[in-house]
Amino acid sequence: MNRKKHAPQPPTDTTSDGQARFIRRLRRHRITVRTARILILILFLLLWEFCADQGIIDSFIFSSPSRIALCFYEMTVDRSIFLHIGITLYETIVSFLLVTAIGILAAVLLWCSRSLSEILEPYLVVLNSLPKSALAPLLIVWLGATPTTIIVAGMSVAIFGSIMNLYTSFTTVDKEKIKLIYTLHGNRRHALFKVVLPSSVPAVISNMKVNIGLCLVGVVIGEFLAARSGLGYLIIYSSQVFKMNWLLMSIVLLCIMAMALYAVIGVVEKLYRKRF
Repeated sequence: MNRKKHAPQPPTDTTSDGQARFIRRLRRHRITVRTARILILILFLLLWEFCADQGIIDSFIFSSPSRIALCFYEMTVDRSIFLHIGITLYETIVSFLLVTAIGILAAVLLWCSRSLSEILEPYLVVLNSLPKSALAPLLIVWLGATPTTIIVAGMSVAIFGSIMNLYTSFTTVDKEKIKLIYTLHGNRRHALFKVVLPSSVPAVISNMKVNIGLCLVGVVIGEFLAARSGLGYLIIYSSQVFKMNWLLMSIVLLCIMAMALYAVIGVVEKLYRKRF
């Protein structure tokens, strides 16, 4: 009896189909989230503008998006806004770089000396918990109303928390890898540069994301008290003379600046992940 031979069926790649469907769902989700964010922002601006035009809210106190945009255009024409943005940006970047460098160095010293970390830990906790706005007047007395004072004020907001977070990251590195270094006749320096620091790079980048915003906050606090230019100075000056368009424009610019600085750190993180 002859049996019919069936031609072999091509295998179905269900795994590839599932992955493709997952990627499509993920893309749709991202598009939905971004679209929702943009729509919420547009709806808020339109509602704000409508309420100001119709007198539902006091346009003198709350201003409106169109007035803020016109104010920004006028200050762009006379180029005065670029001075304030540039000074705040410069002071924020300098304080951020100093916080990052000092934070890493201090965390390394604490990791190298357990006795030193035990001695300084309560002081770091207290200094990190201290309201940094209380330090600003003291810094003015000590350093004067100079850009250095504003940079130090920006550092004071982030430095102590940065040291504590980085030190905690260093101490939670895989102990087995450190033991392996010592087994291979390595020393503490080898463990630091071969294991601890490379393993802590993601924690350093995450710390940088937090510090860039904190440094901006500290700089603005310093400019409130010890500046004659900068967005913080523009905010405090406009509140004193009731120029609410200036005030709200400065706040919007600070928000944009914070987002831009955070995005730069995000780009650095993506480059690191692609390379390593």
